[in-house]
Amino acid sequence: MNPVASLRDTISSSLRAKRGSPCMDCHRPSAFAMTAVLRTIGIGLLAVLVAAAAQAAEVKLRILETTDLHMNLLSYDYYQDQPTDQYGLARTLSLIKSARAEAPNSLLFDNGDLLQGNPLGDWVARVKPLQEGQVHPAYKVMNAMAYDAANVGNHDFNYGLEFLHRALAGANFPYISANVYIDDKDKDSAQARHAFTPYLLLEREFRDAQGQNHALKIGVIGLVPPQIMQWDKTNLEGRVVAHDMVEVAKKYVPEMRAKGAQLVIAIAHSGFEKGEVGLFAENVVSRLAQIPGVDAILFGHAHSEFPGKGFANYPRVDIERGTINGVAAVMPGRWGDHLGVVDLKLENSSGSWKVTDSRASIRPVFDRVNRKSLADADPSVEQAISDEHAQTLAYLRDKIAFSSAPIYSFFAQVSDDSSVQIVSNAQIAYVKRAIQGTDYEKYPVLSAASPFKAGGRQGSTNYTDIPAGPLAIKHVADLYVYPNTLKALLLSGAEVKEWIEMSAGQFNRIDPQGPAQQALVNSGFPSFNFDTLDGVTYEIDVTQPARYAVNGTLAAPESHRVKNLRYQGQPISMDARFIVATNNYRAYGGGNFPGLAAAKVILDAPEENRQVLIEYLRMMDVLGPGKQVNPSADRNWHIQNVPGVRMVFFSASAAQKHLARHPDIQWLKDNGDGSALYQLKP
Repeated sequence: MNPVASLRDTISSSLRAKRGSPCMDCHRPSAFAMTAVLRTIGIGLLAVLVAAAAQAAEVKLRILETTDLHMNLLSYDYYQDQPTDQYGLARTLSLIKSARAEAPNSLLFDNGDLLQGNPLGDWVARVKPLQEGQVHPAYKVMNAMAYDAANVGNHDFNYGLEFLHRALAGANFPYISANVYIDDKDKDSAQARHAFTPYLLLEREFRDAQGQNHALKIGVIGLVPPQIMQWDKTNLEGRVVAHDMVEVAKKYVPEMRAKGAQLVIAIAHSGFEKGEVGLFAENVVSRLAQIPGVDAILFGHAHSEFPGKGFANYPRVDIERGTINGVAAVMPGRWGDHLGVVDLKLENSSGSWKVTDSRASIRPVFDRVNRKSLADADPSVEQAISDEHAQTLAYLRDKIAFSSAPIYSFFAQVSDDSSVQIVSNAQIAYVKRAIQGTDYEKYPVLSAASPFKAGGRQGSTNYTDIPAGPLAIKHVADLYVYPNTLKALLLSGAEVKEWIEMSAGQFNRIDPQGPAQQALVNSGFPSFNFDTLDGVTYEIDVTQPARYAVNGTLAAPESHRVKNLRYQGQPISMDARFIVATNNYRAYGGGNFPGLAAAKVILDAPEENRQVLIEYLRMMDVLGPGKQVNPSADRNWHIQNVPGVRMVFFSASAAQKHLARHPDIQWLKDNGDGSALYQLKP
């Protein structure tokens, strides 16, 4: 029993026992009675102090997080076919071992987007598919690391539910995901069945500073963006449904507490947006931090780093302590380039365990400023998956074609680009063949493609850079990093124009009367949402405000950045019809592009866009030396000049070697961290 409560009961009973003594005229305890009570209180207080001292304890707990590993188990860049010291779970493991050695009590969690993301993941899922009973290479590594639990990320659904469950069966630690339900008659009712275990109550023993062990029950809940139903519609529709993350957390956090959870950790595969976020939002960490009963948040998905300077002006954020609304929170980048660390201090002087202090931090494997490694690769990782690694490399090095020019994405966000062009060429060729002999053959075929590797939050090494010469599978994986499948939509000229308007939101508004130098690219706009439309020509007027916000809402109804939109030299009629080749992510609503939806899809191809590109390249190679692949951009679009303003942007320092091919781009300054500042020439 709580000793304080025991003392309160003792005092109350003592006073009741002494009432009615000598003072008969005033219904108050006599002096004799008061003396007796005070004696009782003194004895009781001493007993309480002794009991409280005996029971009170302080426990320090360290929580560690990995997230968005995307199969970067080794420190190896499969696209460049060479080792790297900048990321990889092998290096994160060294940080984990150090962090555990520093703290007697620790827990380790992974936050999903583990199974997809590089050629090793594709090898296991597509080239030599994992069989029933086999252990996925990710779990050959992670089982030995003693993870306590893991959450499912959105990209873990990319290869389908069967593969996901087959892979998870090899994990020696539990998986959770609370807001994904079975799609049946009860899917929206109180009887809805979860597709995964929604939460866990982990029972662990932790040691205090005096060496005493204490049993604690820790609640852990997992959450994933409900947008999986758009992004992986083909894999998930009719099989599962996804509910709002925050509403589900509000339901289960009190339930975990009621079942005895003394600490609650939310593992959310979700990012942190600055403004208000509503129902079914993708990035909801700010709202999760407001749910009573949540003690720590491990988040990810956005590939960002929290705590970090980029979040300094966010509401209710303390980047020094690593808290959001007073709740310790951490997001350790991507690909194993950081380890997330949350340190909690818990004490039980009140009779139950409470968090009395918390701090969060991230530990990098690489010093970006001084360009040096901060963590060695643990050799046990390569030992565990050496066979899968070797087989992946052999597959990737298979030659499929020959390119007459280099292919790179250094300037893909500001000018027509060879890495995007070659994907569009392949998509158009495939769709034209597929619609031959159908009613759709009469419509012009366009292609939408975007640069997947264009620096940004992934850093100055995140660019495609393929030299002229032989093209291998590894180069295709570099050009198209996602396992999307090809789709084609039938759209009006007006819808094509709005598609480009949405893409043009990648650019900041340039003020003709403003400073002489202005930043051109909006760093908050993902490069994979910057689609260029091949098959038409157009210009972009960045002096106009963006017509659409990043989330797809109409921000400036009167604004039109897209100018001189033409097909075969003639202005496009808004009533004309076009077939546009794209991928399943975009066709089914990914990126919130206006007018794009499943109902517009007229070609639902089973082939991955990457495989479409491979077959296109092989076809070019078969046609002989005169038909070598020419990836040069056809310059079907450009940004209009703004007189008197230098429009500047960042790219890799390595891009300088290609400037001779870009007379419209000028180098300005090297930043010393692998990046450089460039400008569009006036």
